[in-house]
Amino acid sequence: MAGVTRRTAAGALIAGLATGPALAATAGPRRVVSLNPCLDAILVQVADREQIAAVSHYTHEPSSTSSGALGLTFPFTHETAEEVVALRPDLVLTARHSSPATRAALARMGVRTELFGLPNTVEESLVQVMQVARAVNRPERGQALVARIRAALAEAAPPPGAPPLTAVTFQSGGFASARGTLMDEMMRRAGFENAATRYGLTRTGNIPLEKLIADPPDVLLAGQLEPGAPTWADRVLAHPALAHVAPRMHRAVFPQNLTFCGGPVLIESARMLARARREALAARAARS
Repeated sequence: MAGVTRRTAAGALIAGLATGPALAATAGPRRVVSLNPCLDAILVQVADREQIAAVSHYTHEPSSTSSGALGLTFPFTHETAEEVVALRPDLVLTARHSSPATRAALARMGVRTELFGLPNTVEESLVQVMQVARAVNRPERGQALVARIRAALAEAAPPPGAPPLTAVTFQSGGFASARGTLMDEMMRRAGFENAATRYGLTRTGNIPLEKLIADPPDVLLAGQLEPGAPTWADRVLAHPALAHVAPRMHRAVFPQNLTFCGGPVLIESARMLARARREALAARAARS
């Protein structure tokens, strides 16, 4: 019976898609489902609210959401094909990390999907903003968001000729962003030199606390400790050993959810990085 119900729903969905191309051409898709939190963050900024049928469940997790309080106001799925089809979408935004089984099922049922990659540069992220905006037929909002991101990056840039400060991101478990990533470029744009390689990281991974203490960077872009610190991975952020190098290393708050995505997240990332640099320079001046 459940199989019949799903087939009936799928058939109705496909029939509905076949009868509405004229409306879609002028107004854009009417029921969009996103299966990726980074796409969620863009979608909620560029689409009409009534266009969004659901976002990903990651956007409803306060510790990992990249959409802020706005994302919590939308329905969500756990990325199963059954949930998605039940919402009768006319567009599903997916990423390379989205469930392959769900993507394959949607393809078999003829549901329109768009697949997005993981941007590794600011420019790739801005291109993705415009791709999402065009997919929902709101290119002017994409252009406005791109302009806001570019303005935030320009405001966060250090003065010409200013020497960079060494820094690493240090999140739960000592997780750090390596060179060649979007986060690495954001750090460089804000006047930091990513020191991850001097701790042996050639790609994003964990920095051993012992190596960090032995050779601290100028700035530690540290995540915020979760309430209750339930695991060692969280408690490492408050390890007493970090206090011993405080005179040589400025610790700045840099929430972990700013390291996950691009798009509109880059605005807050730029602001927090610029703030960290100002505070580190002020602390250095006060010690000298």
